[in-house]
Amino acid sequence: MQDARNRLPNTCTKDGSFDRHGKPAIKEKTGGWRSGMILLVNEGLAAVAFTGVEVNMVLFAKSVLRQSNADAANTFSRWMGTLNICALIGAFLSDSYMGRYVTCVVFQTIMVLGLIILTLSTRIFMVEPKGCGRIGEHCDIKSPLETAIFYISIYLVALGSGGMEPALGTFGADQFDEEDTEEKRSKTAFFGYYYVALNLGSLIAETVLVYIENLGMWELAFWISTSGGFFALILLLCGNSRYRHFKPAGNPVSRFFQVFVASTRKMKLEVPSNGKGLHELQEKDEKDSTRNIVHTDDFKFLDRAAFVTAPDVITILPGKSQAPNPWRLCTVSQVEEVKCVLRLLPIWFCTIVASIVFVQVLSLFVEQGAAMDSVILGFHIPPASMTAFDIISTSTFIICYEKFIVPFYVKLTKRKPKTLSELQRIGIGLVISIVAMIIAGFVELHRLRHAIQKGQETSSLSIFWQTPQYVLVGVAEAFVIVAQWEFFASQTPDRLKSLGLGLSMSSSALGSYLCSIALTVVMNITSRHGKPGWVPANLNDGHLDRFFFLSAALIALDLAMFVVVAKRYKCITLEKREGGAEAGAIP
Repeated sequence: MQDARNRLPNTCTKDGSFDRHGKPAIKEKTGGWRSGMILLVNEGLAAVAFTGVEVNMVLFAKSVLRQSNADAANTFSRWMGTLNICALIGAFLSDSYMGRYVTCVVFQTIMVLGLIILTLSTRIFMVEPKGCGRIGEHCDIKSPLETAIFYISIYLVALGSGGMEPALGTFGADQFDEEDTEEKRSKTAFFGYYYVALNLGSLIAETVLVYIENLGMWELAFWISTSGGFFALILLLCGNSRYRHFKPAGNPVSRFFQVFVASTRKMKLEVPSNGKGLHELQEKDEKDSTRNIVHTDDFKFLDRAAFVTAPDVITILPGKSQAPNPWRLCTVSQVEEVKCVLRLLPIWFCTIVASIVFVQVLSLFVEQGAAMDSVILGFHIPPASMTAFDIISTSTFIICYEKFIVPFYVKLTKRKPKTLSELQRIGIGLVISIVAMIIAGFVELHRLRHAIQKGQETSSLSIFWQTPQYVLVGVAEAFVIVAQWEFFASQTPDRLKSLGLGLSMSSSALGSYLCSIALTVVMNITSRHGKPGWVPANLNDGHLDRFFFLSAALIALDLAMFVVVAKRYKCITLEKREGGAEAGAIP
């Protein structure tokens, strides 16, 4: 297969990708922006499908399931957490066994199935009696069967949407040959446009579908979401002939455990610090396009797993001639895979706390907006529609970043590299998140003053006072999330690309759980002795502002820790396919 690539150097890709028939991918017939655009549109339609359910989940839980403010926020946080945890499941299957394309097809099918069940159950259970589901109207408590069907449907949506996201993002990046200079730039830009596509799809759901849902027409809104998911799946299947593929690399969990077991067996051995005497494969399967990883000196205790001893040479697995037992001898690249993940974990941990801001946009921000004056010129603004400012600011910033912000930065600083590194952008995003939460706290203080003065449950303060906090959170997302995706994609080995992106997305999951835990703890502490607590059913009786200020303090502590671990981070270094070495992105 390598000979075929050598004979056609100008027509085949150099990154080892294959077409759907298992032959070397031809540049002109596969991949590039034509395939990338198909996947971007697919992501936009899938975002419409998912966000149509996501965006009004809090108000749905309050009006239909009759949950309190705190319970509704916790329901949403746990559901979002499950969604993002499913990203790890999809990433694992994508990298290990199914491949990225098949993973996308399977999980998008699951999402469509969940949407169909949700829509049908809405018709049967959720809109009876007539008008039930509108904000502020009474709904009967649902039976256990009805509630079970509802939760089954939304968690199928979470499984499908979460499972396909890391595979789809990585699959889109696979359409660009990183050995080609022009396509490599496109590959870097793809993640930004991917997030723009996600946001534009969400914008449709958070304006049109939110308005429909706030009129009580939940069934119609969910049918629109289902249609978006169905057409996304059809579009994904239609582009099959143009995609570039990579061979799944097998179970990474077993490879990781092999390294720890093999290194433990050789605890008493002294390993040279320069990497001499360590085992590495020189010949690979013809369809294995992964690159070897250059040896590093950190986590030296793991190097024992690749140190060749006499028992390793004679230990032969049944049916595999001259193949050492991987539980006794691992390759350098296999050991370095584990090191890469260990180096990423502190960065990943720091992004968890930052995610609590992005979760609150669709929970506590919406509840805050619901307690404000939402009538403008006689027109009711659904509180969840305010998230449009978040989406617009995120998408606008991403699009303008390369064309305007980067050139201005270069001209202002007169320094290289020309762009801010991924870790620098994450740090800036954390700072903006702190400012956003402080502003949200002051807006809540202002809202309370207007509500208390007139003795109303709803403040007379306009809902558009929330605009600055939504805009700032959107800019913070553009900095943190896109940079985080790019960073994890560049700093994970070839065998773990989807898992790296899934690990990045899972930080949002744990951020959701962290927000839920923090809210629960705060309510348990502040609601003692008959007090309503910080986030009661009637926000005018509580202090939501204090929770926003607490969130800002947590992110500030997280920022301090992030600066420390970012300065100590060491980049991954991969061997080039033509020979030599290729360093990862410089943080």
